Amino acid sequence: MGTTFYSDFEPALMIWLQSHMGTAAQAAASFFTILGNETFMIAVLGFLYWCYDKEFGKKVGTALLAGLVFNALVKCLVMRRRPYMDHTEIRCLKKVTSGADLNDIKEQGYSFPSMHSTNSAVLYGMLPEGFAETRAAGVLRVLAVLLPFLIGLSRVLVGVHYPTDVLCGWLVGIAILLITQKVSGRIRGKWKLRLVLFLASCVGILFCRTSDYYTSLGIMGGLFLGFELEERKVHFKETRSLLRGILRIAGGIGLYFALNMVFKLPFPKEFLASDALPALLVRTVRYLIVTFLIIGIYPMLFVKLAPKFDKNIT
Repeated sequence: MGTTFYSDFEPALMIWLQSHMGTAAQAAASFFTILGNETFMIAVLGFLYWCYDKEFGKKVGTALLAGLVFNALVKCLVMRRRPYMDHTEIRCLKKVTSGADLNDIKEQGYSFPSMHSTNSAVLYGMLPEGFAETRAAGVLRVLAVLLPFLIGLSRVLVGVHYPTDVLCGWLVGIAILLITQKVSGRIRGKWKLRLVLFLASCVGILFCRTSDYYTSLGIMGGLFLGFELEERKVHFKETRSLLRGILRIAGGIGLYFALNMVFKLPFPKEFLASDALPALLVRTVRYLIVTFLIIGIYPMLFVKLAPKFDKNIT
């Protein structure tokens, strides 16, 4: 299942890199690949949206989800198998889905382009803009280049992506950054942009049968609905208090994973694991509801508790 294509230098380079990796390099690769993982991205986005600057958080969230969905669509069109699936000399040092078989392409996903590379280019590439007036601006400009490079390199080192997967992932991320800069501030009705972006993303229902796509589509829908609710009804205020910020982020992440578990309970495990369209659509609805709750409803607690806990907002 899937397609196999590569330039001769790619597996040769990967085999050479892995043969020269020590335990320290392997640990470093695992660390940097974590910086592009779902949980870490949620934490950073949560910090921006719930604590630092919610309007900038909305901008970053929209760009990230555009990258996630576009990436998932391309993966389903290209269907490139992961390197270790076709080259026994290449070791998989970090599974995409830890509990699944290494060669289960449904669980481990397709290879092209690298979603970690796209995500990191978008997220870390946008951070300098949001912190332009702070002392951290210079450091963030360096990290905007360094972190996507190291995260992309880590995906090659752990054996789950060809170099061209990473290169194209970076290019997709850079393209999204440029488009975001062009579009931002020029569209008055943000809800129209969000609606058009979501409806355009739904085209994948016609041909995608991977969990990545349906998860991303659900998160996008929930994110956009949550943004609309916040703008129309909630109007929460950010906090620069370290303790309150930690509580908001920890509560949001905990709620995200807890709700995901709760909404799985009504369905048999075999159904949820299926790649049948009804099961995948349930996945989309589940993620849509969960994301809407933590983006739109959860911040209502900030408003309710503001008189008591948020007196020192700057």
